[in-house]
This record gives sequence, structure tokens and C-alpha cells, in this order.
Amino acid sequence: MAYVDVHFLHTVPPSCINRDDTGSPKTATYGGVRRARVSSQAWKRATREYFKDHVDAALLGQRTKRLVDMVSDQLLETHSDLDRAEAVNLAEIAVQAAGLKTEKDRNSDRINSAYLLLVSAEQTKALAEVVEQHLTEAEGDAAEAGKSIKKAKKAVKAALSGQNSIDLALFGRMVADDTDLNVDASCQVAHALSVHPAEPEFDYFTAVDDLQDNLNEEGRRDAGAGMIGTVEFTSATLYRYASINVEDLFHNLGSKELVERAIAAFIDGFARSMPTGKVNTFGNFTLPEGVVISIRQDQPLSLVGAFERPVSASTSGGFINDAAEGLVSWAEDLENQYGDGRTRIWSAGLGEANETLRGLATEETASFRDIPASVASAAVRELAD
Repeated sequence: MAYVDVHFLHTVPPSCINRDDTGSPKTATYGGVRRARVSSQAWKRATREYFKDHVDAALLGQRTKRLVDMVSDQLLETHSDLDRAEAVNLAEIAVQAAGLKTEKDRNSDRINSAYLLLVSAEQTKALAEVVEQHLTEAEGDAAEAGKSIKKAKKAVKAALSGQNSIDLALFGRMVADDTDLNVDASCQVAHALSVHPAEPEFDYFTAVDDLQDNLNEEGRRDAGAGMIGTVEFTSATLYRYASINVEDLFHNLGSKELVERAIAAFIDGFARSMPTGKVNTFGNFTLPEGVVISIRQDQPLSLVGAFERPVSASTSGGFINDAAEGLVSWAEDLENQYGDGRTRIWSAGLGEANETLRGLATEETASFRDIPASVASAAVRELAD
């Protein structure tokens, strides 16, 4: 069994990239102190959004309630003589036959699935092909085709169970109505935590009415701001962690080539993505200052314990260099105590952190740009033939 463990040290300036129901930046207590936190869901979403611009669309899925629309649109492309209402009805029958509940949209006549579903482009196409087959066998009679589709549960489930997209294979899918459609995630993502204590702060702001200097009916100018308010923010050096079970990923994708592409895409996307909460207000675009990627044979292993005792700012300010030293020391101790001696490690970083982290590496790389492909290739070689 091989695991790809991804560790980042990532400083984010004043921002509110992930907030709770009150608008406050998310936090957690760890090591007895309050830390800044970014949920795993937020960074998984950001990674999937990064995929859209950097991965072939044919390899990606869509998380949506509009599966009926997707299938009916495919049907209308190949059956121009089919009435839209008939296409939608056949698509809904197929979706229900797969074990999924449907419901009418609140604001339109659209038929939705009862919950969000991550489906690959190939699965949508396969489901449409099942409908097309029954429509052909019924000689174009939509009513007869609908009756036979209702009985074809095995075929429609098979259409939605194979040919997973790489994001579906990584992050999984849970279907409460029918566990046959579940896909176990091969990638686990931890909530990012600051390596030091972090308390939210408040930004008091005002907005000016552009026309307030104009004279009013009494010949006077309006005074004061058009509005005032506050927004909470925090800034932190975060420890971010994720792990990929390589064999589970292969099980979900069925292809070593796709496994290699998925691992490389995830490492690159997880590093370069950023949740977009309040981004227009804070412009908090940064990249990790410290990167450590390992391939382990024993078990996935977070290094968050390096920061159970919070890092203190250095005398000249900043957390990143001491955090990098703590990460290396903790990783070495863990390997000495629990490791099996087979762990392979790639690292990269910025400034002093680069030199510190490279002392942990067992594999040579010129920069982070080389790491995703190098790790992905090495991970696939661990798979049994």
C-alpha cells in the first residue's frame, strides 16, 4: 500500500477566506490555544475550481442537482426529432431507476435530483446512451421506452458507477438513497490550522455616497458616510495536510495513466488554489512557502504534531522559518520512532525555509514545478501490475 502525503506551510495575509455562519473567520483550539482554521471542504472546492482551468474537461465531473437536464440535453443532441418534454421525462425516469430521488425546482419547471451529486462527463454520457438504446428498441416510442427503462435498474446503475472523473475518484461521492452509487474518497484533506495562536480582528470601514456633495433641496450638503460597517479577518501561517491512498485511487479510476494525472493535478492544484471568501476585499493571493511531499508504505501520517506547541514569532518577526525547522525535526523524530525506512520525500520552499526543508528530502528536484510529475510517476510505480 502506498500513500502520497502532502504537507504545506502557507502564510495567508489579512483575509477571511473561510467564515462561519456569523461571518467570522473559522477557528479551532489546538494545543490549548485558539488557531485560525480553514475547513477541508473550502480547500477541496478551491482545488476542484483550479482543475477547471488546468485539467482536461473530459476528465472532470460536475457537482450538481441538474443531472436530468444534463442527460436530456445529450438525448436532444442525438435525437433531434424528440420533444424536449419527452427527453426530460425519459431522463428523469432513468435517474429514478438508478435509485435517485427527484423533485421539481422551486423557481422553475426544472426537475432536479433531491441533492447535489458529483458525476463525471462519461457517466452522464453513459446514462444518456442507456436511454437511447431503449428508445431505439422501442422504435422511437417514448412511452414504451420509459416503461422499459424503469426495469433497467442494473444498466442505469452501471452507467453511473463506472468511468469516474479524477475529482470524483479523489474526493468521493455519498448517495444516501442507494449505497451502490457511493464512491469512497481516495484523498483525505485535513482542516488547515495556524501554527501559532491567532485571534480574529475587526476592520471598521465606511462607504461614501458619490453624490453626497451635491446640494440638497435646502441648499445644504449631506454630511457623513453613506454607510459604515465592520468585517472580521485574520492572518496566519497555516499548516495544510492531505493524503492520497494510491491503490484506492487506482481502484476508482482503473487506469495507471489516469492515476498519474490525478496525483499530479491534485498536488499542483492543492498548492496553487485559494478559497475565494472575501477575496475582493483582501486580495490575499499567496502560495506555500514550504512544501514537503512524501510517499509512504506504512500509513498516512500528518505532521501537525509539530505545532501542538504553538510557534512563537522570531525576534525579527515571522513564523515560517521556525515552523519549517519544527516540521523537519518532528518528521525526523516520527520516522526514527515509527518509520519503516522506505519513505521517499520531495521538498521545496522559499527563502530560508527552502534550505531547511531540503535537508529532509531524499529525492532531488530543482523547484516545486518538478514535484507533482515526479511524485505522481513514483507513486504509480508502487502499484502492482
